[in-house]
Amino acid sequence: MDLQQLKQIQKNLNIPVVRDETEKLLVEKIKQINPKKILEIGTGGGYSGIVMLKSSNATLTTVELDEARFNMAKENFNAFGFSNVEQILGDAKEFLNSTTQKFDFIFLDGPKGQYLNYLNNILKILNKNGGLFCDNVLFKGLVNSTQQPPKKYRTIVNNLREFLLQLNNNPNLKTEIFNLEDGVSFSVKLNV
Repeated sequence: MDLQQLKQIQKNLNIPVVRDETEKLLVEKIKQINPKKILEIGTGGGYSGIVMLKSSNATLTTVELDEARFNMAKENFNAFGFSNVEQILGDAKEFLNSTTQKFDFIFLDGPKGQYLNYLNNILKILNKNGGLFCDNVLFKGLVNSTQQPPKKYRTIVNNLREFLLQLNNNPNLKTEIFNLEDGVSFSVKLNV
């Protein structure tokens, strides 16, 4: 099985996978940062983790709440020959609150409404010159829209707007927002 087959299998199972243009940008940013340790919030079926491992010489720590996805990812990491993966089954917020590890690159692709709640702890564990890559930050185009978002998405959209504001206004971060597919932000941590 190759990466494209894995991507298609996961799409068929309705497991979210990183979109094509976003994936290209992710690989580009991984190569720019050249991380030794990567943290992924939201493992899914392991596709993006495999992409990051194939693009670097890093170790990967990945956090997933859903046990079925966690197990699928484990099979996929093994199938692609990656043994340098620390998989954590559990809530990302709990992991971020308790970890003492530091990371050179963090890929945030978990629950969109939680990005804002994760941010302070993410910045504590991101090394200087490290990269924070966040997917789906424009959330179906609703974050940039002047229209009132549908009620079921209102909290997510408001939290993402505040999240992007905090990224842009943080003097310790250099942030770019990419209006690419579902929206991507990429920040580099400038200071300790």
